[in-house]
Amino acid sequence: MSGRDSPSGSKAGFVETLRAVGASFFGVRGRAAHASDARRLNPVHVIVAGVLLAICFVLVLVAIVRAVTGA
Repeated sequence: MSGRDSPSGSKAGFVETLRAVGASFFGVRGRAAHASDARRLNPVHVIVAGVLLAICFVLVLVAIVRAVTGA
């Protein structure tokens, strides 16, 4: 466990939730991390982080399409 990881018994903060949800978007979470997240993450934080990251993802896609098409 690195110095920035929280102990397994404590609740994760919003930044840790953003990291977990962001990694889940790309499918790079391991089973152990997923099991730990299930115990530590606040469901409300997960929903908010998911919505925020989904909005960012869509905005990035729109920006890429506009850049490629010149619109």
